[in-house]
Amino acid sequence: MRLALAATLLAAGLNPAAAQRPSTLDLTCDQARAVVLRQGAAVLGTGGQTYDRFVRDRNFCEPTEIGRRAFVPARDTGACFIGYTCYEPSRNDRFGDF
Repeated sequence: MRLALAATLLAAGLNPAAAQRPSTLDLTCDQARAVVLRQGAAVLGTGGQTYDRFVRDRNFCEPTEIGRRAFVPARDTGACFIGYTCYEPSRNDRFGDF
């Protein structure tokens, strides 16, 4: 699976260092979402030196964490729903506010 991802990223014109942490800016929204769906969890760059861990669903979070919808910039859109980020809620969180 990793070999297929690396081949896809290299074919998209990314260098080998970027293949270790692909950037959503170099992928279409569908490609970025497919990485997360296929792997379940993936660390992806989101522009410059920023990156985050994105998950397919809450099963890839720690037991005390919840999933928060994640939107990232992609090559073809400024706000791509890629999946979720894991988040440790506090007592003051209101879950209807997401």
